Amino acid sequence: MRPVFLITNIGQQPQGITAKLGLLLLVLCFLVIHPPAGHAQEFKSFKIARLKYRGGGDWYNDPSSLTNLIKYTQKHVPIDINIEYDDVDIGSRDLFNYPWAFITGHGNITINDAEAQNLREYLDNGGFLYIDDDYGFDPYIRKAIKKVYPDEKFVELPASDPVYHQVYQFPDGIPKIMEHDGDRPQGFAMFRDGRMVIYYSYETDLGDGWADEDLHQVPEWKRTEALKMGVNLLVYTLTHP
Repeated sequence: MRPVFLITNIGQQPQGITAKLGLLLLVLCFLVIHPPAGHAQEFKSFKIARLKYRGGGDWYNDPSSLTNLIKYTQKHVPIDINIEYDDVDIGSRDLFNYPWAFITGHGNITINDAEAQNLREYLDNGGFLYIDDDYGFDPYIRKAIKKVYPDEKFVELPASDPVYHQVYQFPDGIPKIMEHDGDRPQGFAMFRDGRMVIYYSYETDLGDGWADEDLHQVPEWKRTEALKMGVNLLVYTLTHP
């Protein structure tokens, strides 16, 4: 059985949601992941997975980030999303129960062959991974993804890409949230058979913008931008099976 994800409360759409989104949200979204035997599960609302990994990187940092993103999404978009998220090992078959996975950190990540294969199968069968570089993660996560997809490359998305125009409009592409080195923010993607399976934000750190406001002293307007971009990523995943 495939997990089913319902988009609800169509009549309570807030102002600012585009007519295109309103039309898309009239449709039930079906996750195309095929869970392995013994792991099939039906959801009344879908959950987000935060990926746990080995190697010393802090996969667990900013635990409030996803909670705040979920709350913002529930408030502004009629998607039936669970308020709780789960921490899931990269190599666990439980990963197949989640349509949307998140990974972040500042340091090293190590994955073995079995973990790489599990993540590859998850993504090839309908899963989606959002990678947020929380400064210092870039060289390690790129190496890890190369192990998952040796023959694929990240491509930088243009500002015209649909991911920047789902619910909220970002005419210049991904917004800049944290300065770090002061370089321009970039959004990269990896595709399989024409479907985006990974979105990777670099030199922006959306997760810090999602976190509790007193944690990183991010201005309120930047926090709102980060949350809106997060909503776009969630809606893109559910409307591009």
